[in-house]
Amino acid sequence: MAASEDKTRELLKKVRKIEIKTRGLSHQIFAGEYHSAFKGRGMAFSEVREYQYGDDVRSMDWNVTARMNAPYIKVFEEERELTVVLLIDISRSGLFGSKGMTRREMITEIAAVLSFSALINNDKVGALFFSDKVEKFIPPAKGRTHLLHIIREILSFEPQSDGTDLSEALRYLSNAIKKRCTAFLLSDMLDVDEKGMPRYEDALKVAASRHDLSAIRVVDPLEKAFPNVGIVHLKDAETGREMYVDTASKSTRAAYAAFFEAVRTQTDSLLGRCGVDSVRIGTDEDYVRGLMSFFEKR
Repeated sequence: MAASEDKTRELLKKVRKIEIKTRGLSHQIFAGEYHSAFKGRGMAFSEVREYQYGDDVRSMDWNVTARMNAPYIKVFEEERELTVVLLIDISRSGLFGSKGMTRREMITEIAAVLSFSALINNDKVGALFFSDKVEKFIPPAKGRTHLLHIIREILSFEPQSDGTDLSEALRYLSNAIKKRCTAFLLSDMLDVDEKGMPRYEDALKVAASRHDLSAIRVVDPLEKAFPNVGIVHLKDAETGREMYVDTASKSTRAAYAAFFEAVRTQTDSLLGRCGVDSVRIGTDEDYVRGLMSFFEKR
């Protein structure tokens, strides 16, 4: 009982520490421009009208334009509140971190920053925890208590599975949230085949067409290149596969770097084709700077 109480106290202390840190960062990152970061998001369709000089061409209704043989745009009315859904990767690879934070720790803080930004603006926040299956879904709701519950779950939740399946999470989002929402996918997005091709293209296309989906890719510097440290014993946290790798071999290091460069290129290409805004943030980097740059671009 005493050990359980100590563990609970320690968890609450971590939650409080994250709250204090990220609540202030929410103001710093968004600086009152929270809703403007979601162009055309959190907006309800109102009408179609003829294009006027200065209108945003991204609002063009091409079907009506073709039918009327003149440019028309969709007009939206801003809704009073947004619904924010966090898709949080809690696969075993999130426990890895070669420098600074582990992936899970950084994802927790980024999720908290986004949540407190939503809280400040009286928006609903929900969370979907996934590995190679959907582990838990917390429906969107308002309030500090609800938000702290989400943070507590990110810190303490133990997944039943070890792997990663982004398609499962994206399909669940598309089916569970009927009304258009603002969704953030927080993951390393290393769900690829042996050639480095993403395995979640179809599910991503559907989710991105129904929701305002952004990807925040939390990566580790060791994913870019192996250091030359001789023969090392490696174990895949998700599959359990073990192997010895000679990192002194130039060809081995080159093949490893080439594979992850292919993964990065293919992922960037897919996200771009699906209209999903994204940012890559290293566990050794300042995520505040990364988020600020990301939202300024939006």
